[in-house]
Amino acid sequence: MRPLLALLLSLSFARLVSAESRVIAVSMDRVIHPITVEMLTHAIDQAKRERADLLLIRLNTPGGMLEATRQAIEKIVASPVPVVTFVTPSGGRAASAGFFLLEAGDIAAMADGTNAGAASAVLLGGQQMDPVLRKKVDSDAAALLRGLASKHGRNADLAEEAVFEARSFSYREALENKLIDLVAPDEQHLLAQLDGRTMVRFDGRRETLRLSRAQIVDYSPGMREQIFSSISDPNIAFILMILGALGIYVEYVSPGLIFPGVAGGILLLFGLSALSVLPINWTGAALLLLALAFFVLEAKFASHGILGTGGAVAMVLGALLLINGPPEMRIRLSTALTVALPFAAITLFLVSLVVRARAQDVMTGMGAMQNMTGVAVTALSPTGQVLVRGEYWNAVSATPVAPGASVRVIGMLGLTLTVEPTS
Repeated sequence: MRPLLALLLSLSFARLVSAESRVIAVSMDRVIHPITVEMLTHAIDQAKRERADLLLIRLNTPGGMLEATRQAIEKIVASPVPVVTFVTPSGGRAASAGFFLLEAGDIAAMADGTNAGAASAVLLGGQQMDPVLRKKVDSDAAALLRGLASKHGRNADLAEEAVFEARSFSYREALENKLIDLVAPDEQHLLAQLDGRTMVRFDGRRETLRLSRAQIVDYSPGMREQIFSSISDPNIAFILMILGALGIYVEYVSPGLIFPGVAGGILLLFGLSALSVLPINWTGAALLLLALAFFVLEAKFASHGILGTGGAVAMVLGALLLINGPPEMRIRLSTALTVALPFAAITLFLVSLVVRARAQDVMTGMGAMQNMTGVAVTALSPTGQVLVRGEYWNAVSATPVAPGASVRVIGMLGLTLTVEPTS
Protein backbone atom coordinates (compact mmCIF):
# COMPACT_ATOMS: atom_id res chain seq x y z
CA MET A 1 0.00 0.00 0.00
CA ARG A 2 2.76 2.40 0.90
CA PRO A 3 4.67 1.87 -2.41
CA LEU A 4 1.46 2.55 -4.34
CA LEU A 5 0.83 5.73 -2.35
CA ALA A 6 4.40 6.91 -2.97
CA LEU A 7 3.97 6.27 -6.69
CA LEU A 8 0.75 8.26 -6.81
CA LEU A 9 2.37 11.13 -4.93
CA SER A 10 5.33 11.17 -7.28
CA LEU A 11 3.05 11.17 -10.32
CA SER A 12 1.03 14.01 -8.86
CA PHE A 13 4.19 15.97 -8.16
CA ALA A 14 5.47 15.36 -11.70
CA ARG A 15 2.13 16.53 -13.12
CA LEU A 16 2.30 19.65 -10.93
CA VAL A 17 5.83 20.43 -12.11
CA SER A 18 4.93 19.86 -15.74
CA ALA A 19 1.98 22.21 -15.36
CA GLU A 20 4.29 25.07 -14.42
CA SER A 21 4.85 27.49 -17.28
CA ARG A 22 8.23 28.96 -18.11
CA VAL A 23 8.95 32.59 -18.95
CA ILE A 24 12.33 33.79 -20.23
CA ALA A 25 12.98 37.45 -19.29
CA VAL A 26 15.58 39.71 -20.88
CA SER A 27 16.27 43.30 -19.85
CA MET A 28 16.89 46.16 -22.26
CA ASP A 29 17.82 48.90 -19.82
CA ARG A 30 20.51 50.66 -21.82
CA VAL A 31 20.86 52.38 -25.16
CA ILE A 32 19.71 50.18 -28.04
CA HIS A 33 22.75 49.14 -30.10
CA PRO A 34 24.10 45.99 -31.86
CA ILE A 35 25.01 44.27 -28.57
CA THR A 36 21.39 44.71 -27.45
CA VAL A 37 20.24 42.93 -30.61
CA GLU A 38 22.73 40.13 -29.97
CA MET A 39 21.41 39.64 -26.44
CA LEU A 40 17.80 39.64 -27.70
CA THR A 41 18.67 37.05 -30.36
CA HIS A 42 20.23 34.72 -27.80
CA ALA A 43 17.30 35.19 -25.40
CA ILE A 44 14.86 34.18 -28.17
CA ASP A 45 17.03 31.16 -28.97
CA GLN A 46 17.01 30.17 -25.28
CA ALA A 47 13.22 30.54 -25.10
CA LYS A 48 12.83 28.37 -28.20
CA ARG A 49 15.33 25.77 -26.97
CA GLU A 50 13.68 25.48 -23.55
CA ARG A 51 10.17 25.56 -25.04
CA ALA A 52 9.22 28.54 -22.93
CA ASP A 53 5.63 29.76 -22.95
CA LEU A 54 6.59 33.43 -23.15
CA LEU A 55 9.48 35.81 -23.74
CA LEU A 56 9.29 38.88 -21.48
CA ILE A 57 11.27 41.94 -22.62
CA ARG A 58 11.81 44.47 -19.86
CA LEU A 59 12.19 47.96 -21.33
CA ASN A 60 13.78 50.95 -19.66
CA THR A 61 15.74 52.77 -22.35
CA PRO A 62 16.24 56.34 -23.57
CA GLY A 63 16.42 55.13 -27.18
CA GLY A 64 19.21 54.15 -29.51
CA MET A 65 20.27 53.48 -33.06
CA LEU A 66 17.53 53.18 -35.67
CA GLU A 67 19.24 50.36 -37.58
CA ALA A 68 19.74 48.30 -34.40
CA THR A 69 16.10 48.99 -33.48
CA ARG A 70 14.92 47.66 -36.84
CA GLN A 71 16.99 44.51 -36.34
CA ALA A 72 15.52 44.03 -32.88
CA ILE A 73 11.99 44.45 -34.25
CA GLU A 74 12.70 41.82 -36.90
CA LYS A 75 13.79 39.40 -34.17
CA ILE A 76 10.67 40.10 -32.08
CA VAL A 77 8.29 39.72 -35.00
CA ALA A 78 9.91 36.47 -36.14
CA SER A 79 10.11 34.97 -32.63
CA PRO A 80 8.53 31.50 -32.43
CA VAL A 81 7.72 32.26 -28.78
CA PRO A 82 5.08 34.89 -27.88
CA VAL A 83 6.68 38.18 -26.85
CA VAL A 84 5.47 40.60 -24.19
CA THR A 85 7.17 44.00 -23.98
CA PHE A 86 6.92 45.57 -20.54
CA VAL A 87 8.11 49.05 -19.54
CA THR A 88 9.40 48.63 -16.01
CA PRO A 89 10.15 49.54 -13.21
CA SER A 90 8.10 52.50 -12.03
CA GLY A 91 9.82 55.65 -13.21
CA GLY A 92 11.22 53.84 -16.26
CA ARG A 93 10.65 54.82 -19.86
CA ALA A 94 10.56 53.48 -23.38
CA ALA A 95 11.55 56.59 -25.28
CA SER A 96 12.48 56.99 -28.92
CA ALA A 97 13.66 53.56 -30.14
CA GLY A 98 12.20 51.98 -27.01
CA PHE A 99 8.69 53.02 -28.12
CA PHE A 100 9.14 51.05 -31.36
CA LEU A 101 10.14 47.95 -29.39
CA LEU A 102 7.16 48.42 -27.06
CA GLU A 103 4.76 48.43 -30.00
CA ALA A 104 6.51 45.43 -31.60
CA GLY A 105 5.49 43.07 -28.78
CA ASP A 106 2.52 40.71 -29.15
CA ILE A 107 1.39 42.20 -25.85
CA ALA A 108 2.52 45.70 -24.86
CA ALA A 109 2.37 46.59 -21.17
CA MET A 110 3.60 49.32 -18.86
CA ALA A 111 4.15 49.56 -15.12
CA ASP A 112 2.67 52.31 -12.97
CA GLY A 113 4.60 55.57 -13.21
CA THR A 114 6.28 54.84 -16.56
CA ASN A 115 6.10 56.72 -19.85
CA ALA A 116 6.77 56.05 -23.52
CA GLY A 117 6.98 57.91 -26.82
CA ALA A 118 9.05 60.83 -28.12
CA ALA A 119 10.07 58.78 -31.15
CA SER A 120 11.15 61.57 -33.50
CA ALA A 121 14.25 60.65 -35.47
CA VAL A 122 17.48 62.58 -34.89
CA LEU A 123 19.91 63.06 -37.75
CA LEU A 124 23.25 61.38 -37.18
CA GLY A 125 25.88 63.75 -35.96
CA GLY A 126 23.32 66.24 -34.68
CA GLN A 127 23.18 68.30 -37.88
CA GLN A 128 20.06 70.25 -38.72
CA MET A 129 17.74 68.50 -41.16
CA ASP A 130 16.34 70.32 -44.14
CA PRO A 131 12.53 70.04 -44.42
CA VAL A 132 12.60 67.43 -47.20
CA LEU A 133 15.02 65.16 -45.35
CA ARG A 134 13.10 65.59 -42.10
CA LYS A 135 9.88 64.56 -43.84
CA LYS A 136 11.53 61.50 -45.38
CA VAL A 137 13.04 60.30 -42.12
CA ASP A 138 9.88 60.91 -40.11
CA SER A 139 7.67 59.30 -42.73
CA ASP A 140 9.85 56.20 -42.79
CA ALA A 141 9.82 55.90 -38.99
CA ALA A 142 6.09 56.60 -38.81
CA ALA A 143 5.35 53.94 -41.42
CA LEU A 144 7.24 51.37 -39.35
CA LEU A 145 5.41 52.39 -36.18
CA ARG A 146 2.03 52.46 -37.91
CA GLY A 147 2.58 48.95 -39.26
CA LEU A 148 3.45 47.59 -35.82
CA ALA A 149 0.57 49.30 -34.02
CA SER A 150 -2.12 48.46 -36.59
CA LYS A 151 -1.01 44.83 -36.84
CA HIS A 152 -1.56 44.43 -33.10
CA GLY A 153 -4.85 46.31 -33.14
CA ARG A 154 -3.53 49.43 -31.43
CA ASN A 155 -4.01 53.13 -32.10
CA ALA A 156 -1.79 53.66 -35.15
CA ASP A 157 -2.84 57.28 -35.68
CA LEU A 158 -1.84 58.31 -32.19
CA ALA A 159 1.35 56.26 -32.38
CA GLU A 160 2.38 58.36 -35.38
CA GLU A 161 2.20 61.50 -33.26
CA ALA A 162 5.12 60.16 -31.21
CA VAL A 163 7.14 60.58 -34.42
CA PHE A 164 5.71 63.65 -36.10
CA GLU A 165 5.07 65.64 -32.91
CA ALA A 166 7.54 63.91 -30.55
CA ARG A 167 4.66 63.17 -28.17
CA SER A 168 5.23 61.18 -25.03
CA PHE A 169 2.52 59.27 -23.14
CA SER A 170 2.11 58.30 -19.51
CA TYR A 171 1.07 54.75 -18.72
CA ARG A 172 -2.54 55.89 -18.17
CA GLU A 173 -2.67 57.83 -21.46
CA ALA A 174 -1.16 54.91 -23.33
CA LEU A 175 -3.74 52.49 -21.93
CA GLU A 176 -6.73 54.79 -22.40
CA ASN A 177 -5.74 55.53 -26.01
CA LYS A 178 -5.03 51.86 -26.86
CA LEU A 179 -1.32 52.25 -27.43
CA ILE A 180 -0.72 49.39 -25.02
CA ASP A 181 -2.76 46.42 -23.84
CA LEU A 182 -2.14 46.24 -20.10
CA VAL A 183 -0.94 48.13 -17.05
CA ALA A 184 0.53 46.11 -14.20
CA PRO A 185 2.46 47.15 -11.08
CA ASP A 186 4.97 44.30 -11.44
CA GLU A 187 5.74 41.13 -13.36
CA GLN A 188 3.71 38.77 -11.20
CA HIS A 189 0.55 40.86 -11.65
CA LEU A 190 1.32 41.10 -15.36
CA LEU A 191 1.55 37.33 -15.76
CA ALA A 192 -1.64 36.88 -13.73
CA GLN A 193 -3.48 39.16 -16.18
CA LEU A 194 -1.98 37.34 -19.15
CA ASP A 195 -2.96 33.85 -17.94
CA GLY A 196 -5.66 32.50 -20.24
CA ARG A 197 -5.45 35.49 -22.60
CA THR A 198 -5.66 34.78 -26.33
CA MET A 199 -3.38 36.82 -28.55
CA VAL A 200 -2.99 37.17 -32.29
CA ARG A 201 0.65 36.83 -33.35
CA PHE A 202 2.17 39.03 -36.05
CA ASP A 203 1.77 36.22 -38.61
CA GLY A 204 -1.94 35.87 -37.78
CA ARG A 205 -1.70 32.78 -35.54
CA ARG A 206 -3.86 32.78 -32.42
CA GLU A 207 -2.26 31.57 -29.20
CA THR A 208 -3.66 31.27 -25.71
CA LEU A 209 -1.23 31.89 -22.88
CA ARG A 210 -1.11 29.39 -20.00
CA LEU A 211 0.87 31.08 -17.28
CA SER A 212 -0.40 29.53 -14.05
CA ARG A 213 2.44 29.19 -11.54
CA ALA A 214 4.75 30.79 -14.10
CA GLN A 215 8.47 30.48 -13.43
CA ILE A 216 10.46 33.53 -14.59
CA VAL A 217 14.00 32.72 -15.71
CA ASP A 218 16.30 35.65 -16.40
CA TYR A 219 18.41 35.39 -19.52
CA SER A 220 22.07 35.15 -18.54
CA PRO A 221 24.28 36.99 -21.05
CA GLY A 222 27.63 35.46 -21.94
CA MET A 223 30.95 36.92 -20.86
CA ARG A 224 31.39 38.77 -24.16
CA GLU A 225 27.93 40.31 -23.88
CA GLN A 226 28.50 41.25 -20.24
CA ILE A 227 31.79 42.96 -21.05
CA PHE A 228 30.52 44.83 -24.07
CA SER A 229 27.25 45.70 -22.37
CA SER A 230 29.20 47.18 -19.44
CA ILE A 231 31.44 49.30 -21.64
CA SER A 232 28.91 49.99 -24.37
CA ASP A 233 28.28 53.46 -22.96
CA PRO A 234 30.27 55.74 -25.32
CA ASN A 235 31.44 57.78 -22.34
CA ILE A 236 32.96 54.72 -20.65
CA ALA A 237 34.47 53.50 -23.92
CA PHE A 238 36.02 56.93 -24.50
CA ILE A 239 37.51 57.01 -21.01
CA LEU A 240 39.02 53.54 -21.48
CA MET A 241 40.48 54.53 -24.82
CA ILE A 242 42.06 57.72 -23.49
CA LEU A 243 43.45 55.94 -20.41
CA GLY A 244 44.97 53.38 -22.73
CA ALA A 245 46.50 56.09 -24.89
CA LEU A 246 47.86 57.78 -21.75
CA GLY A 247 49.50 54.55 -20.61
CA ILE A 248 51.20 54.09 -23.97
CA TYR A 249 52.25 57.75 -23.96
CA VAL A 250 53.85 57.39 -20.52
CA GLU A 251 55.75 54.34 -21.81
CA TYR A 252 56.85 56.35 -24.84
CA VAL A 253 58.11 59.25 -22.72
CA SER A 254 59.73 57.01 -20.09
CA PRO A 255 60.80 53.77 -21.81
CA GLY A 256 61.34 50.74 -19.63
CA LEU A 257 58.46 51.17 -17.17
CA ILE A 258 56.62 48.33 -19.00
CA PHE A 259 53.45 48.34 -16.84
CA PRO A 260 51.97 51.58 -18.28
CA GLY A 261 52.51 50.26 -21.81
CA VAL A 262 50.94 46.86 -21.08
CA ALA A 263 47.94 48.29 -19.19
CA GLY A 264 47.55 51.06 -21.75
CA GLY A 265 47.48 48.60 -24.65
CA ILE A 266 44.77 46.50 -22.98
CA LEU A 267 42.59 49.49 -22.09
CA LEU A 268 43.01 50.99 -25.54
CA LEU A 269 41.88 47.77 -27.23
CA PHE A 270 38.86 47.51 -24.91
CA GLY A 271 37.87 51.10 -25.67
CA LEU A 272 38.26 50.66 -29.40
CA SER A 273 36.32 47.38 -29.33
CA ALA A 274 33.41 49.05 -27.52
CA LEU A 275 33.38 51.96 -29.97
CA SER A 276 33.58 49.60 -32.95
CA VAL A 277 29.91 48.60 -32.54
CA LEU A 278 28.84 52.26 -32.65
CA PRO A 279 28.57 54.52 -35.70
CA ILE A 280 31.77 56.55 -35.89
CA ASN A 281 32.08 60.08 -37.26
CA TRP A 282 35.47 60.08 -38.97
CA THR A 283 35.92 63.79 -38.43
CA GLY A 284 35.82 63.17 -34.69
CA ALA A 285 38.21 60.22 -35.04
CA ALA A 286 40.63 62.37 -37.07
CA LEU A 287 40.54 65.08 -34.39
CA LEU A 288 41.41 62.52 -31.70
CA LEU A 289 44.35 61.26 -33.77
CA LEU A 290 45.44 64.85 -34.29
CA ALA A 291 45.26 65.44 -30.53
CA LEU A 292 47.50 62.44 -29.85
CA ALA A 293 49.93 63.63 -32.54
CA PHE A 294 50.10 67.05 -30.86
CA PHE A 295 50.89 65.46 -27.50
CA VAL A 296 53.63 63.30 -29.01
CA LEU A 297 55.15 66.31 -30.80
CA GLU A 298 55.04 68.26 -27.54
CA ALA A 299 57.36 65.64 -26.08
CA LYS A 300 59.71 65.93 -29.06
CA PHE A 301 59.69 69.69 -29.49
CA ALA A 302 59.22 71.99 -26.52
CA SER A 303 56.57 74.43 -27.75
CA HIS A 304 55.92 76.02 -24.34
CA GLY A 305 52.50 74.35 -24.15
CA ILE A 306 51.14 75.40 -27.56
CA LEU A 307 51.02 71.86 -28.96
CA GLY A 308 49.65 70.49 -25.67
CA THR A 309 46.87 73.08 -25.56
CA GLY A 310 46.02 72.40 -29.19
CA GLY A 311 45.89 68.68 -28.38
CA ALA A 312 43.47 69.28 -25.51
CA VAL A 313 41.15 71.36 -27.71
CA ALA A 314 41.30 68.79 -30.53
CA MET A 315 40.55 65.99 -28.03
CA VAL A 316 37.44 67.73 -26.65
CA LEU A 317 36.09 68.50 -30.14
CA GLY A 318 36.91 64.99 -31.34
CA ALA A 319 35.09 63.42 -28.40
CA LEU A 320 31.95 65.48 -29.02
CA LEU A 321 31.91 64.57 -32.72
CA LEU A 322 33.08 60.96 -32.40
CA ILE A 323 29.72 59.17 -32.25
CA ASN A 324 27.22 59.43 -35.08
CA GLY A 325 23.98 58.92 -33.24
CA PRO A 326 21.13 60.40 -31.19
CA PRO A 327 21.99 62.62 -28.21
CA GLU A 328 21.75 59.81 -25.65
CA MET A 329 24.51 57.91 -27.50
CA ARG A 330 27.02 60.74 -27.84
CA ILE A 331 29.90 61.52 -25.53
CA ARG A 332 28.90 64.23 -23.09
CA LEU A 333 30.75 67.53 -22.88
CA SER A 334 31.41 66.94 -19.19
CA THR A 335 33.08 63.61 -20.01
CA ALA A 336 35.17 65.16 -22.79
CA LEU A 337 36.41 67.94 -20.51
CA THR A 338 36.98 65.61 -17.55
CA VAL A 339 39.16 63.34 -19.70
CA ALA A 340 40.91 65.82 -22.00
CA LEU A 341 42.03 68.40 -19.44
CA PRO A 342 43.76 65.95 -17.04
CA PHE A 343 45.30 64.19 -20.04
CA ALA A 344 46.71 67.49 -21.26
CA ALA A 345 47.91 68.41 -17.76
CA ILE A 346 49.67 65.05 -17.31
CA THR A 347 51.20 65.35 -20.77
CA LEU A 348 52.56 68.82 -20.10
CA PHE A 349 53.92 67.67 -16.72
CA LEU A 350 55.76 64.76 -18.34
CA VAL A 351 57.06 67.04 -21.08
CA SER A 352 58.35 69.49 -18.48
CA LEU A 353 60.28 66.64 -16.85
CA VAL A 354 61.79 65.73 -20.20
CA VAL A 355 62.75 69.35 -20.94
CA ARG A 356 64.38 69.74 -17.52
CA ALA A 357 66.27 66.48 -17.99
CA ARG A 358 67.56 67.69 -21.35
CA ALA A 359 68.68 70.98 -19.83
CA GLN A 360 70.79 69.31 -17.16
CA ASP A 361 74.48 68.68 -17.71
CA VAL A 362 75.39 65.26 -18.99
CA MET A 363 76.87 63.23 -16.15
CA THR A 364 78.26 60.23 -18.10
CA GLY A 365 80.29 59.53 -21.22
CA MET A 366 82.16 62.03 -23.38
CA GLY A 367 79.60 64.72 -22.71
CA ALA A 368 80.51 64.63 -19.02
CA MET A 369 84.31 64.70 -19.62
CA GLN A 370 84.47 67.36 -22.31
CA ASN A 371 86.50 70.43 -21.17
CA MET A 372 87.12 68.96 -17.74
CA THR A 373 90.52 69.97 -16.24
CA GLY A 374 93.00 67.77 -14.45
CA VAL A 375 96.67 67.25 -13.57
CA ALA A 376 99.26 65.19 -15.37
CA VAL A 377 100.44 62.43 -13.03
CA THR A 378 103.22 61.35 -15.37
CA ALA A 379 104.85 62.96 -18.32
CA LEU A 380 102.76 62.82 -21.49
CA SER A 381 105.01 62.24 -24.48
CA PRO A 382 102.59 61.52 -25.95
CA THR A 383 100.97 59.00 -23.52
CA GLY A 384 100.81 58.86 -19.80
CA GLN A 385 98.39 59.22 -16.86
CA VAL A 386 96.29 62.13 -15.70
CA LEU A 387 94.06 62.78 -12.68
CA VAL A 388 90.61 64.10 -13.68
CA ARG A 389 87.63 64.39 -11.28
CA GLY A 390 89.59 62.41 -8.70
CA GLU A 391 90.01 59.51 -11.15
CA TYR A 392 93.16 58.21 -12.83
CA TRP A 393 92.91 58.01 -16.62
CA ASN A 394 95.20 56.95 -19.42
CA ALA A 395 95.75 59.98 -21.60
CA VAL A 396 97.39 61.04 -24.82
CA SER A 397 98.57 64.56 -25.76
CA ALA A 398 99.87 65.90 -29.07
CA THR A 399 101.92 68.40 -27.06
CA PRO A 400 104.42 67.13 -24.46
CA VAL A 401 103.20 67.73 -20.90
CA ALA A 402 105.41 67.67 -17.79
CA PRO A 403 104.30 65.89 -14.60
CA GLY A 404 102.16 68.13 -12.40
CA ALA A 405 101.10 70.35 -15.29
CA SER A 406 97.44 71.29 -15.73
CA VAL A 407 95.60 69.69 -18.67
CA ARG A 408 92.15 69.99 -20.26
CA VAL A 409 90.16 67.11 -21.83
CA ILE A 410 89.39 67.67 -25.50
CA GLY A 411 88.34 64.18 -26.52
CA MET A 412 87.82 60.59 -25.50
CA LEU A 413 88.46 57.29 -27.25
CA GLY A 414 87.30 54.33 -25.24
CA LEU A 415 88.90 54.74 -21.81
CA THR A 416 91.72 56.95 -23.07
CA LEU A 417 91.41 60.72 -22.81
CA THR A 418 92.80 63.15 -25.34
CA VAL A 419 94.17 66.17 -23.48
CA GLU A 420 96.09 69.34 -24.07
CA PRO A 421 98.00 71.57 -21.69
CA THR A 422 96.03 74.49 -20.39
CA SER A 423 97.39 77.92 -21.19
